[in-house]
Amino acid sequence: MSQTNILLESGTNELEIVEFYIDEPNYRGHYGINVSKVVEIIRTQPATAMPQMRHPSVKGAFPHRDGKVVALVDLGAYLGKVRPATSEEKIIVTELNGIVTAFLVSGVNRIHRLSWKDVEEPGEFLQNMSRYSITGVVRLENRVVFLLDIEHVVADIDPSLAIQLTSVPGDASVAGAAAVVLHADDSASIRNLVKGLLEKSGSFKIIQAVSGEDAWNMLEGMKKRAAGDGKGIQDILQAVITDIEMPRMDGLTLCRKIKEDPELKRLPVALFSSIISQTLQHKGVAVGADAQFTKPDLKTLSEKLTELIAGSRGE
Repeated sequence: MSQTNILLESGTNELEIVEFYIDEPNYRGHYGINVSKVVEIIRTQPATAMPQMRHPSVKGAFPHRDGKVVALVDLGAYLGKVRPATSEEKIIVTELNGIVTAFLVSGVNRIHRLSWKDVEEPGEFLQNMSRYSITGVVRLENRVVFLLDIEHVVADIDPSLAIQLTSVPGDASVAGAAAVVLHADDSASIRNLVKGLLEKSGSFKIIQAVSGEDAWNMLEGMKKRAAGDGKGIQDILQAVITDIEMPRMDGLTLCRKIKEDPELKRLPVALFSSIISQTLQHKGVAVGADAQFTKPDLKTLSEKLTELIAGSRGE
C-alpha cells in the first residue's frame, strides 16, 4: 500500500486510519495509525541486528528504498506483549519528520475513514498501561481500536528525536508581561515538553488544551470574558499553537473556525505537527494558518511565534 492523498478539502475534521492487530496467546489487540504517516505496508523482511541497539524492541534493520537502511521495531514487544509469530505478519513503514521507521505487527485489516468526533480521548489508566503511546480510542463494530502515538514511540526508542529547544527564543512579551499562548495537543508528553521549554525563556506563558474541541471552548470563553471587560481577544491571548491530529476536533478544523470568527481571526495560529510535509502543507494554507512547523522543530516555531505576535500588534 502506498501513501494516499486523502482529505482533499481541509478542515473537514476527518481522518483515515490503517487498522492492524497485535496478537497475544489468548487475545488480539486492534490498533490504528493515521494513513498520512504510512509510506507502505510490506511483507516481513529479514532484519540484521544492529550494534548498540538502544531499545529491546528494535529487532534490527533491513534495506528499504534507494539503498536506505530502516530500523525494524517489534511493536508488540514495545507494548509489552508476548507476540507469537504468524504467517500474516506485516511491516508498516512510516515516515515522520523525515525519519523512516518500520513496525512489525501481527497483521493488517483495512483502512477506515472516520470523523475526529468519533475518536474518544483515552483515560489516565489506559495512558499509563500503554506508556502514553495511545492518543485516541475508536469503537468499530464489535471491537475497540486504539490509535497509537507513533511519534511518542519513536522518540521513546531514540530520545534524540524528541522535541528540544536548543536556544532561548526572542522576546515575545507584551508590555513587559509574557505573551499568553494557547497550545492544543492530545499528547501529554508533548504538552509538558512544549510548556516547559517555552516558558523557560520567560517570554511565553502557555495555557493548554487536550483537543481542538477543548481549545475552541476555551477560546469562546476568553472571547466572552474579553468582551465583558471591554477588551479585545488580543488583550488576553496573543497566539495559538495547535497539533493537527486530535480527538473530537482536529487542528485544521480548529484553525478554520478561528479564522472564520470576526474577533478570533486576529490571533496568529501556528500548526505544529509531525504530519506537515511539502505535499500536505496546502491543507494548512487552505484553513488560514499563519505558520506551519514539523515536530520536533520547536526552535523555529518559537522564533516564528515571536515574529507573528509582534506583527499582529503592528510592531
